[in-house]
Amino acid sequence: MDKPSTIAWRRRRAAVAKHWREFAANKAGLTGLVLLGVITVLAILAPVLTDESGLDVTKVTGGPLEPPSGEFWLGTEINGRSVLLMTYWGARISLLVGFSAAFLSVLIGTVIGIAAAHFGGWLSSLLLRFTDFFLVLPSLVLAVVLAAVLDRNTATVIIAIGVTAWPSTARLVRAQTLTIESRPYIERSKALGGGHLHIVGKHVLPGVMPLVLANTTLVVGNAVIADATLAFLGVGDPNAISWGAMLQAALNNGAITRGAWWNLLPPGIAIVVIVLAFTLVGRALETVLNPRLKGQHS
Repeated sequence: MDKPSTIAWRRRRAAVAKHWREFAANKAGLTGLVLLGVITVLAILAPVLTDESGLDVTKVTGGPLEPPSGEFWLGTEINGRSVLLMTYWGARISLLVGFSAAFLSVLIGTVIGIAAAHFGGWLSSLLLRFTDFFLVLPSLVLAVVLAAVLDRNTATVIIAIGVTAWPSTARLVRAQTLTIESRPYIERSKALGGGHLHIVGKHVLPGVMPLVLANTTLVVGNAVIADATLAFLGVGDPNAISWGAMLQAALNNGAITRGAWWNLLPPGIAIVVIVLAFTLVGRALETVLNPRLKGQHS
């Protein structure tokens, strides 16, 4: 006779396998996942596959704003550094900020959403008003203010994005938690003496995590855009090689007026590609994990 825990794990593995088959049937989502996998692996291996010294302005071999050539496939920027190398290394910062800020945002939103739905009463009212306050404020403006006030580094950018992007997750988690806690087995659990930690840990979290996972991929894409925007506005990490900083440098150094399109297109296209990949994966996960969207995969 199998133990209840063994049966539960078997059911979870079967559910994961079922969800994976449904996700794999979504060609757009699978394409986005493969693209993200390739970009992530290449970004991690950047120190191995490339020479980081090429990012040092004192060690460059190219001239200012050289057009694409056999030596520099995407040309050079104002300081003579390879645009291809900078775009490649920029993926590391974008992914680091994207994943870290999304994790912070989703963590805050999940905690507030579950607390507001589970405990109710005055705590729910307080948390909902707190959430509404952040929803009313433009998140980008608030992130710019935080990034400008705090020390300018990558950690500040992550915090600025993470603490301003959580309200949508909180509302999603609250709605899903209310749905779960209206089911009969929650009442049975309470009648049998189940406490708050038991109900949240055993019933609510497993129920909300699939939608949180799908939402997280979309949040990462938004965080990448926010990071590029902050860098372009001049409040990002001044020492980091990022796509937004490359666009800002191209604007400030006259690359646009000089017709140096190779300074603009690579980082711009990179932002579009990585955000598109996260969006494709997020939409596919929503289709698989949200019962109301079943069968709407492409």
